[in-house]
Amino acid sequence: MEADLKSLEQKLSQFVELCQRLRIDNQQLRQQLASAINDNKQLTEKIGTATHRLENLLSQIPEEDA
Repeated sequence: MEADLKSLEQKLSQFVELCQRLRIDNQQLRQQLASAINDNKQLTEKIGTATHRLENLLSQIPEEDA
C-alpha cells in the first residue's frame, strides 16, 4: 500500500510538472502567434500600398494606338 501511494505521488508530481511546462509553452505560443499576426498585418498593409502605387504608375503610362 505504501509503495502504491509513493508511486501515485510521483505520478501526480510528474503530472503537475507537465502541466506547468505546457502552460509556459502555451503562453510562449500565444506571444509568437500575436507577433506573427502583427507582422502579417504590417505586410498586408505594405502590399496594399505597393499595389496602389503600381496601379497609379500603370495608369500614367500612355496607351499605344494600334
